[in-house]
Amino acid sequence: MKSLGIQIIGTQRSGSNLLRVILDQSPEIASPHPPHILVTFYPLLHLYGPLEDNGNYYRLVSDVVEYVQANPVPWEGVTLNADELYEESAVNSLFELNRLIYEKAAESKQAKYWCCKSMNNVYYADELEVQPEKLKYVYLYRDGRDVAASFKKAIVGDKHIYHIADQWRKDQEASIALSKIIPADRFFSLNYENLIANPESTVRSLCEFLDIAYNPEMLNYYTSKTSKITAASGEMWSNLEKPIMATNTGKYLKEFKENDLEIFELVAGDVLLELGYTLHTDRTKSELISTDKLAGYRDDNQSLKKEAVATAKPQDLENRAGQEAILRNIKNRVAEIA
Repeated sequence: MKSLGIQIIGTQRSGSNLLRVILDQSPEIASPHPPHILVTFYPLLHLYGPLEDNGNYYRLVSDVVEYVQANPVPWEGVTLNADELYEESAVNSLFELNRLIYEKAAESKQAKYWCCKSMNNVYYADELEVQPEKLKYVYLYRDGRDVAASFKKAIVGDKHIYHIADQWRKDQEASIALSKIIPADRFFSLNYENLIANPESTVRSLCEFLDIAYNPEMLNYYTSKTSKITAASGEMWSNLEKPIMATNTGKYLKEFKENDLEIFELVAGDVLLELGYTLHTDRTKSELISTDKLAGYRDDNQSLKKEAVATAKPQDLENRAGQEAILRNIKNRVAEIA
């Protein structure tokens, strides 16, 4: 039986890896750690030339397979063969290839669903919606201020509060807009705070939406091999070896500094309110996001991102080195392809 697709959307650092490993405990869902195929390769497609040319498409297939195989968190038990994926492609398309790769994950587990946690795929919703196979979307959202507090400590992503708030706002707006055009039987909104406060009832509701059986083992995710492998692959996933932390909210109240709270709520306050969160400021200090401030914020953001990499654990950097080398090699082939 052909597997169906689940696409998680929203913003990273919103509990998406927690949700992924919970879902992966169901025998009906294969939810591997995302290599971010669409987000990574769509901007590079011009380097391959027209994909109608079979040679160009085969090169793309080979590169994507190599990239997935170098994922910081390995896809255990999944065999990807470039020749096989090329032959199985009904059309020469990155979206077709993405689906086929995830179907291999479901096939390896004999699962009903595959699940992709590449949350920025919300920006490819137009392309995804014209594909023959219709996805089910799970929009996972969390208080953006806690998302920002988490990003400030992560190896990935923006680091200045202005840029984190701006990206969070855009991600939520894109997800909310999508919720208004996707039929209700294909779109499920899931609040992170509800998930950690009421895990069983929340996961049961999600299972009902997906038309799968609730399995108590889903909440024992932290004992699973998947969680242990993910936690060992990067410091920012270390909590996956722990049970759900019901009090993991409101951290920004202690961790934000100086004008962080004012800036975040100036940039994204309307979306926070739309999602049911409460604001702490009156949003009157508009000078904090004036044009003359933004250039300084950009410089600070770049410096903070470099610092995050410079102070990261060597193992975290090593785990990402393989994919980074593959992308460098692809970009260095421009002259050859031309």
